[in-house]
Amino acid sequence: MDKIGPEVIVKIYDPKIGMRGFLVIDSTRLGLGKGGIRMTSDVTEEEVKRLARTMTFKNALAGIPFGGAKGGIIWKGGDDSLKKQFIQSYAKTVKPYTPKMYVAGPDVNTGEREMQWFVEATGNWRSATGKPANLCMKIFGKKGEKCGIPHEFGSTGFGVVQSTLVAARLRGIDIKKATVAIEGFGNVGTFAFDYLQKLGSRIVSVADSRGAIYNEKGLDFKKMMGLKKKGRSVCDYKPGKKMDRSKIFGLNVDILIPASVTDVIDDSNKHHIKAKIIVEGANIPMREDVENWLWKKGIMIVPDMIANAGGVISSYAEYRGYNPKKMFELVEKKIKKSTLAVLEESIKRKVNPRIIAMEIAQKRLGFKK
Repeated sequence: MDKIGPEVIVKIYDPKIGMRGFLVIDSTRLGLGKGGIRMTSDVTEEEVKRLARTMTFKNALAGIPFGGAKGGIIWKGGDDSLKKQFIQSYAKTVKPYTPKMYVAGPDVNTGEREMQWFVEATGNWRSATGKPANLCMKIFGKKGEKCGIPHEFGSTGFGVVQSTLVAARLRGIDIKKATVAIEGFGNVGTFAFDYLQKLGSRIVSVADSRGAIYNEKGLDFKKMMGLKKKGRSVCDYKPGKKMDRSKIFGLNVDILIPASVTDVIDDSNKHHIKAKIIVEGANIPMREDVENWLWKKGIMIVPDMIANAGGVISSYAEYRGYNPKKMFELVEKKIKKSTLAVLEESIKRKVNPRIIAMEIAQKRLGFKK
């Protein structure tokens, strides 16, 4: 705990179904605590605290009136019926906090379906964002209906690409000739792949939980998605070289995008990284000391709190009742602006971008001059 927070920590247990979870509302200084709910087998209170703090800074940097929060549910796996019970039990427990202090959203293993389950359990449309586009409701006392803007629209991946464009330009890399490796092929990784390929980048490697594939001539997005829709691994892509997923970090590429889970880059693989730019598509893909070591090595790093803010900006757009077009415009404008401000200052002062980002965020939170 420090001068920022956390303000609220909720530990949740439902003995009937064995559901355990956490909610951490880190700060509401700038607005309602905002952050997704992740469902993994090993999520911990400490991880949720770290993620909630990241959301506090991410929202401050994005310039949106949200505070920081995060939810976590320990999920060992099961059928959809059990998953729905877990989500709705969690939702009913945190109902006193939402949307008074907390607004939920998608994260690892939660998406538009889970957000619909969440709001059905709380009975409040504004208790979560990232809901299905066809889930509409009359709210705000205005005529007409407001509908969900699911993260499946790709707002986070789109935002990662906006950060990548700014970083590449500052580093003198032509995005149309850039080689890219993407670690993680979920919601963030798939959309980052699609948008970058359309811009002319060559995606030479992708990794998922089962391994990685490499093809120096580039991978085809439609073929990759075809495999994903069939429940197959990226490793089944042909032609390409199958690799252990950890090997993706050692590839000689211009841009590396970690887009899966926490702490995938660590002391065991940091020495192998050859990328010129790392754009953090995932939340906390490495510890701060590892990140600083890589920055000192000469790698330009776009911190997660800037690069993957597209999701929370989209959440704000949905909360305000914007349409998807206005949402994407907002994501592009805000992420390009914050990425440019942080990286230019980092280059000018020769200071780690995360330190610059933290200075800006803390100033907006009212803690630094």
